Amino acid sequence: MVCNQTDKVQEAETLIIGGGIAGTATAFYLVRYGRDVALVERGEIASEASGVNAGQIGATGWGDMPDLGSYLTMGSLQLFKEMQLDLGYDIEFRQSGSLTAIHTPDQYDYMRDRVLDMRSHGFEVELLTAREARAIEPEINPALPAYMHTPLRAQADPVRATRAFADAAARSGARILTNHAVSGVAPRAAGGYLVETDRGDIVCESLVIAAGAWCAPVGRMLGLEIPVVPVRGQMWATDSLPPSVFLTQSSAESAYAWSKDDGSDTRTPPEVTHKHGTRVTRHLYGRQRRNGEIIFGGDRQMTGYDKAVEHTGIEVNKGHASEVIPMLSSLPIARTWSGLMPFSMDGAPIIGSIPTRENLYIVSGLASSGFGRGPMAGKLLADHIHTGHRPHVLAEADPARCVTDI
Repeated sequence: MVCNQTDKVQEAETLIIGGGIAGTATAFYLVRYGRDVALVERGEIASEASGVNAGQIGATGWGDMPDLGSYLTMGSLQLFKEMQLDLGYDIEFRQSGSLTAIHTPDQYDYMRDRVLDMRSHGFEVELLTAREARAIEPEINPALPAYMHTPLRAQADPVRATRAFADAAARSGARILTNHAVSGVAPRAAGGYLVETDRGDIVCESLVIAAGAWCAPVGRMLGLEIPVVPVRGQMWATDSLPPSVFLTQSSAESAYAWSKDDGSDTRTPPEVTHKHGTRVTRHLYGRQRRNGEIIFGGDRQMTGYDKAVEHTGIEVNKGHASEVIPMLSSLPIARTWSGLMPFSMDGAPIIGSIPTRENLYIVSGLASSGFGRGPMAGKLLADHIHTGHRPHVLAEADPARCVTDI
């Protein structure tokens, strides 16, 4: 699937920096168009955020007037299905549905109104009593007021899925160059770009920045300010257990808190759990993997590029998860891990061409939903690069709004 050879100078029509889900999907759909594509990744495929997330795939339907969010979620859902059902990759995909726990009367009022509004716009969600929810998820807490059920949501193994896109791209002719750390990027006088790596240089006509939380450092090599900041997420897992949790899980607590104040300011992107080092809300997501582990996470904290696990946050998250699934309270934590997510400063994705540079593109800013939205983000960008025309839905993600010269 991957190449590790060192050449003095390689050439590619399009070069992609970043081996996460968005970069590998971009490579796959570009090479399907017959383009000459190479991808460089400083580690292994899925070695950063795309491989260490919860593997949840959000989807609520297309709605009556599909916007970018609908395209990214529902489009990605279909592409994950294609990868497993049509192309034969075992990515552990399952369209399980999801439950969102509601803990308080205020949260109930907020989620009731949200469900009514979403349903009025054509989305597939419903509000369930605890009794109704227990009929599809027996281990959830019967004492909570209610649960939101989202039947279209799904799950997959993030490492398997990301590597499937990379393998599919390679089988179609793309060069997937792992263990190639980028040390420099510069425009060429003859057009295109020269990308320096520790294993040789690569010359390309078009360049795609898909470096996740590292998009800003890559941008600075080109004299660009890319407003993407790293946000640490961390997770924990139980030992393998018999099948116990069947849907993906979340909580209404953070959504309710962010509806009152999204927490953003000039230094902080919207919808993080900590602001200036202080916790402002709890956030929760989790599921049971096919190997039997029950995994949960949720914190979104700005720690620079520090990925060290902070165990107080893990304990807070385990307590939150135990409020939703009480059986977790008696189970020990078997392992913990963390990763860095790419949050844009205005909270919106950044997908498309960078207008101040010729043949330079970016796909980033997918925040904590990068895995579930990355495949369609990559396909939309591949469509844009191949046709020369921007898909209309990408107007919402136009890099011109925020990527500037330094």
